[in-house]
Amino acid sequence: MNQPTQDRNEAQLDAIFDRCNSVRQLPMPERSELPEGFRGLLGHFPVYFPEEISHAAGLLPVSILGGGNKLDMKLADAHMGSFVCSICRSTAELGLNGSLASLNGFVTHPICDAAKHLAGIWARNLPEQNSQILYTPQNPNSPGAVRYVVSEYQRLRAECEKMSGKTVDDAALAASIRVYNKNRRLLREMYAIRRDEPWKLGCTESYLLLRARTRMSCEEHNEMLEAALAAVHARNRAAQDKPRVVFVGGFCEQPPLEMLEALDDTCYVVDDDLLIGLRYITSDVPETADPMWALAESFIERSAASPVQHDERKTKEGYLMEMIETSRADAAIVTAAKFCEPGLDEQVAWSKHLDEVGTPHLVLEFEEKMTSFEQMAMQLETFAESLLFATA
Repeated sequence: MNQPTQDRNEAQLDAIFDRCNSVRQLPMPERSELPEGFRGLLGHFPVYFPEEISHAAGLLPVSILGGGNKLDMKLADAHMGSFVCSICRSTAELGLNGSLASLNGFVTHPICDAAKHLAGIWARNLPEQNSQILYTPQNPNSPGAVRYVVSEYQRLRAECEKMSGKTVDDAALAASIRVYNKNRRLLREMYAIRRDEPWKLGCTESYLLLRARTRMSCEEHNEMLEAALAAVHARNRAAQDKPRVVFVGGFCEQPPLEMLEALDDTCYVVDDDLLIGLRYITSDVPETADPMWALAESFIERSAASPVQHDERKTKEGYLMEMIETSRADAAIVTAAKFCEPGLDEQVAWSKHLDEVGTPHLVLEFEEKMTSFEQMAMQLETFAESLLFATA
């Protein structure tokens, strides 16, 4: 590729990343700005939500990812303790201060006590919005797990129909599954680049591309990903002398962008669990005559491991070691959000196991409202240098 073509390619990617970053910082879309075919917006707490059901109902699914490090907390502290994790407090703040007024409804999950009780805050303070808890099985290994998930998804479908005034038949749901299956394939391609040619796509860049789906339709996101991945494949970048690491701990509350930039400065992040809810189903959902069953069965049989899904087939230590081995990583960055009970629980198990098997790792704690990163950057730089000297 000649230099002018390379320059145009980089300019195209810069424009896509700038747009993703702008979308990341925008408040909720207004109902008047909805894409064609959508009648409203349905907010949902991250980790996992069957967006196909909302999409088929004509409700744009919007992940509520807290308020980041720019939000002033003024109202939420009257409704929950200061010891609650930042994402739950800032999500409540966004609801109470009117930033989420355009939502038709809000769905949360019993992944922890704080997340589950957001539905109660919504019901008491925002009665005009339909607030729901989507219950997933505590024991996904039970013989009745898929049937239980189907019943919950059917209940969610009925609530979505109330909010949108549109009947969700199996044909509409199957069409949505096809759209999201395409998205899954593109995201798998993006993560394959991260593993095989990490110098072509940084962690921060892929995170921005992934997070853009939380504020746009899946159809639009597919078009963006296709354009971005074609340009990424064509990038002419030389590999640098950086260690390969996996990053875990970003399954719910998201680390600040500056933290990911510090990671990119020192390491190649070849796999992670950032925004895992948007790619929770790890392969295509089967396109069968019963799309609701296919979605529910995929949740049980084709889902990623997570600190908030207690599946005996996916041990804490096992799935982290699989990530490290599959991505050919040299080490792990083991993190947890401050006050996150499931995350901190996982962090202890991971650290102990990595010590036992002799895999280098760095333990970090983050909070979405962090604003100072100098100390963390120094820790990352020291860790990266120790890995490089160890293999020299």
